[in-house]
Amino acid sequence: MKSVAVEQAEGMILCHDMTEIIPGSSKGRAFKKGYVIRKEDIPRLLTMGKEHIYVWEINDNTLHENDAAIRIAQGVTGAGIVLTEPHEGKVDLKAQHRGLLKIRTDAIEAINDIEEVVLATVHTNQVVPAGKVVAGCRVVPLVINADKIRQVERICHLNLPIVEVKRLRSMRIGIVTTGSEVYYGRIQDGFGPVIKNKIDEFGCTVVRQIFVADSVSMIVEAIHTLIREGAEMIITTGGMSVDPDDVTPAGIRATGGHIVLYGAPVLPGSMFMLAYIDSVPVLGLPGCVMYHKTTIFDLVFPRILAGEDITRKDIVRLAHGGLCANCKTCRYPECSFGK
Repeated sequence: MKSVAVEQAEGMILCHDMTEIIPGSSKGRAFKKGYVIRKEDIPRLLTMGKEHIYVWEINDNTLHENDAAIRIAQGVTGAGIVLTEPHEGKVDLKAQHRGLLKIRTDAIEAINDIEEVVLATVHTNQVVPAGKVVAGCRVVPLVINADKIRQVERICHLNLPIVEVKRLRSMRIGIVTTGSEVYYGRIQDGFGPVIKNKIDEFGCTVVRQIFVADSVSMIVEAIHTLIREGAEMIITTGGMSVDPDDVTPAGIRATGGHIVLYGAPVLPGSMFMLAYIDSVPVLGLPGCVMYHKTTIFDLVFPRILAGEDITRKDIVRLAHGGLCANCKTCRYPECSFGK
């Protein structure tokens, strides 16, 4: 920061706001910090009584806050993200389309560990609509040492993409509904309509829904039939508890696929099962999905649509934030559940 004569200030950057007072008329900010002084501003500044002003001295090793914010934003941005123009030193990152937000949290921490650099985001692994602001970045001073921004860029180069929005695929889904009481028509299926509504919300299609009794062999046959008919994902409903007559987990195991896990640290949704038959994911959904608005299904389903192969570790990480608060009015995903 240095003091210069107003007549010599053209092209220089103000380092503080400047207030203009017009007696009996107005008082307010005439120039804001960070403003680049133009030749036509000089008479006005002299009229305001400013013969000398304080400006930032820019050289090869310093960056203005706007330029620094742009470089940080460009460094962390991956697919599905658009950037805003800098406003008062801040650049926002917005979702270009609806999709699954993915954020490298370790890289975010490393970037924010650099003094005077700020990068804030919303939570990772949530579905965001087009236009949603998912991150914002800036630097603390008006002018920052360029080496700090180069350090940010090195972190970005090693960890790309740091912030991205993955597109959600439209998948063909088969539903297997277990339960002798439904199969024999003693009660009406209440699970299928709930799942179909959720599937429709994501633009996916149901290949077919097959009803089976509490029979391991029938479950196995139904799953393989749906895969032969082109299902890219299988969802089973009913029979997921540990009661002796709840045989859906046994049926899924008997298909010969790879069992990722049975039992998840998420409430509601602890009796969840996930398996893969070759590349086809098989989801065993507990009964809570039928009557709770948000469950583990809402946490896992979009990630599969985004092309992720879900591991046991992915499910285990849901434990921190995996307890639904059962709010009177559900605000998910604008809440802590699954985060």
